[in-house]
This record gives sequence, structure tokens and C-alpha cells, in this order.
Amino acid sequence: MNIQFSKMHGLGNDFMVVDAVSQNIQLSTREIQGLANRHRGIGFDQLLIIYPPKDSSHDFFYRIFNADGSEAFQCGNGARCISKYIYDHKLSDKAELTVATQKNKHKLILKNSNTVTVDMGTPILDPQEIPFQAEAKKTIYTLTIKYGDYNVCVVSMGNPHCIFEVDNVSHIDLEQLGKTFSEHPQFPDRTNVEFMQIISRDHIRLRIYERGVGETEACGSGACAAVVAGILQNKLASMVTVTMPGGDLAVEWNGNNEPVWMTGPAANVFEGTIKL
Repeated sequence: MNIQFSKMHGLGNDFMVVDAVSQNIQLSTREIQGLANRHRGIGFDQLLIIYPPKDSSHDFFYRIFNADGSEAFQCGNGARCISKYIYDHKLSDKAELTVATQKNKHKLILKNSNTVTVDMGTPILDPQEIPFQAEAKKTIYTLTIKYGDYNVCVVSMGNPHCIFEVDNVSHIDLEQLGKTFSEHPQFPDRTNVEFMQIISRDHIRLRIYERGVGETEACGSGACAAVVAGILQNKLASMVTVTMPGGDLAVEWNGNNEPVWMTGPAANVFEGTIKL
């Protein structure tokens, strides 16, 4: 089986993007893991596969697979790359698209050839829907691990996020803490973990541990979740610049039942064909 693909990234969060509109793609978990291998495969944080729409309510359907082969249901950086891929490969000439994943629908607005705004949907705060095991909904929860007790915010942007505020994101053992919290038993589906340093009401720094991947240079849904957490605590304004190792995103949320809007770059690295 020959697969044509694009290698893309959003702020260093990198993807293999595959068109399953014109190709018949069937990949096993083991094959995805092999493709994700940075020494023996292509290498990526996530695999994005674009399909025809399932119904008339959206333009395209796509699936997201982590480097370990597990399926994810939200990826903000990936959504921006999806928009650019569809336009660049002439799957559609529309600057505004509605795309669906297994659990969500998003509006994608192509601002220019390299910048996309994404409607990330309304944040989910109910523990059962996140999912997160808690007796009642709170803004701050206390989680206990072997290193002690930690106060966290828990938010879903279509995938679960656990957000910590820290004094300096450069001074944390992200791999150890991230893995421990990602696999905490109160998160039945594991969670992504964000370490947030507040610079001002409209600027934060962020480092991210993604479930099924590890530390990534950027995470769009994680940036959105962190801004929501800060706004809920009245520590951030409605428009925030989120600085991650890979670069900056602009995130806007007006609270209540409003959607979160994220704007940032998407870049194509190279095109290729791989034989399995």
C-alpha cells in the first residue's frame, strides 16, 4: 500500500496528514506507531486522516491518532493544519470550512496562506463529561500524588486537560510530573497536562505534556484550556497571548456558553509517499 502524505506542523507540534478522500487508507495501531517513529518512520506527534463528510452539516470529517496509536478527539494545532491542507490540495476552495471529528465540529477560517482561526467550541467543565472523577463541579480541585497535593483546574476542550499554575515553567520536571498526572486514576481516559505561568492578564507561558505523546512544543486545545482556567479564576483577560516552546497563539474567550477562538500559524514541511 502506497500512502501519499504531507508533513506539517503548528508551532512545532507536528503531524502526518493523509487524504482519505481520494485514497483508501486502513492503518493498524502498530502501523501508526511505526509511522510515528522518528528514527525508522516519518515521525510525528499526531496522525491526521481526512475523510469525506458523514452528513451535510460539515464539509469534511477527520480522525486524530497519537504517536502511540491511541485515538484523540481534539487537536487545535491539527485543525489549523487541516484547514491549510484542504485549501493547498484543492479539496475545497472555501476559506471557511466546518469539519467534524468523532466528538466535535469546528469552524475553520483561513485568514491567509499560513494563518487560521479555529472555533474550538464551548469548554466542558462538568466532571462526568470531561471525564474526571469528582463529587461535584469546582473551579479548583486538589489532586494527591506521591510528590504531594496540587491544586488544579480541569477543563475539556473535546479532550481532557489538567492545568497547573507555576511560578516558572522552566523550573519544573515536566516529564515526571506530566506523566504522573496524565495517568492519575481520577482521569479514566488519561489527560493532557498544562503547566501555566501567568506573565500578565493578557500573556501566559505554557508547557504541555500530551497523553500518548509526551512533551510537545505546542498544543492548541491545551492553550485554550489554560486560558479558560485562568479566566475562571479571574486571573486573565478575555484575549490572551499564549507563549509555548514552539511559538505564540492568540486565544479569546468571553465566558459563559461562548466558544473559545484560537488563531495561529500552520506550515507545510514536505510532501511524500511511503510504502507499507
